[in-house]
Amino acid sequence: MDVEEFRIRGKEMIDYICYYTKNVESYRVFPHIEPGYLRKLLPTEAPQEPEDFDKIMEDFEDKIMPGVTHWIHRRFHAYFPNGNGYASILGDMLSDTINCVGFSWVST
Repeated sequence: MDVEEFRIRGKEMIDYICYYTKNVESYRVFPHIEPGYLRKLLPTEAPQEPEDFDKIMEDFEDKIMPGVTHWIHRRFHAYFPNGNGYASILGDMLSDTINCVGFSWVST
């Protein structure tokens, strides 16, 4: 992926995030799946060539999302509260940009 495709896909990802957070109530809070459901949906080997980003997002929607517990759903009341708002997502993007590993002051 080059910088121009990154710009395009990044904007698409922001749109996806906004859609998801706005429509999270349309999902079941907790997935209705059997343990190991994903194993039979995934190939046994990694692809030899990079996959198209649209195909990756299609797989994410069709294979991953059915097994997700939606922690930001207003009816999710388990474990502990989380604060994954828009500012937090932007902070994660910024932190990922500098690829900082914060296990020691010298590594940051």
